[in-house]
Amino acid sequence: MKKLLLLVIIAAFSFSCTQKEVKNSDKQSIGNTNSLAVFIDDKLWIGEIGDTIRKKFAAPVDGLPQEEPLFTINQYPLHAFEGSLAKNRNILYIKKEARNDFDISENQYAVPQNLIRISGNSTASIIDRLEKNAAEIIARMQKTEIEVTQKETQISLMDGKKFKNKFNISLQVPKNYKVVLEKDKFLWLKKEIQSGNSSILIYQVPLHSIRKSDEAINNIVKSRDSIGGLYIHGTTENSQMVTEDSYSPYLLNTTIGGLKAYQTKGNWELRNDTMSGPFINYSIIDPKNNRILVVEGFCYAPSTPQRDLMHELESIIKSISFL
Repeated sequence: MKKLLLLVIIAAFSFSCTQKEVKNSDKQSIGNTNSLAVFIDDKLWIGEIGDTIRKKFAAPVDGLPQEEPLFTINQYPLHAFEGSLAKNRNILYIKKEARNDFDISENQYAVPQNLIRISGNSTASIIDRLEKNAAEIIARMQKTEIEVTQKETQISLMDGKKFKNKFNISLQVPKNYKVVLEKDKFLWLKKEIQSGNSSILIYQVPLHSIRKSDEAINNIVKSRDSIGGLYIHGTTENSQMVTEDSYSPYLLNTTIGGLKAYQTKGNWELRNDTMSGPFINYSIIDPKNNRILVVEGFCYAPSTPQRDLMHELESIIKSISFL
């Protein structure tokens, strides 16, 4: 009798776990990396409101050699907002009606999910809400995309001992990245892809390397060009990585891992060679350790879109924590 009761309990527990898995699976959001589902009537989509959506959410990504949009937009009519389409990860729902409203809800039909509803009684009122709230919406969706990519990365990670021992940090790097060069306070990790490769650099420079905020961009370029000259060379003679001087890098004051940092985006090239591509550089001010820790991602993929490659590198960098 006791054995029978035990079997019943085990069966019930297994059924409960299976039900939870099915339920969680049912709630999983869908959508490719950096994609946006826009639900809007066709008449509004081909007019001024659609133009505003495209201008804001399909604007070119900063720092890429070729124009690529912030988000890949898929447009659907309002009546299609049901079933699997309502499970898209990022949704913009636009409706012309008597009520003027702006609302952001999380995880309403799927997890994770950002559902933004905008309504207005005129074209002008809807555009006004789009203009005023676009930056917040974009930041929220980008944050979600980073978190989704980081979660996917966590499935298979490199051993983090090297990051801890060399830099006293934790960094979640996928296992398919390999160490290609290691020095005292320098690491170069690389992943081969079908059309090229993606790389992560980690190194530190003296705290005084960036003396003033208004000189930050020049100091960062000088530092990364110096590192490129030392360690990153091409196959031709006297070829080394430098910041492309015909393309002015973008600079943003930010925080990462709880510390102030400078985010720089731009293009790199191999001097005396033909290779080039985009980079994203975080120069992190770490006064506790009397250093600026630099974590940079760059890729070489001349025949493929590079937005999502750089997105993956950014998600890896943003996983950093200081121990």
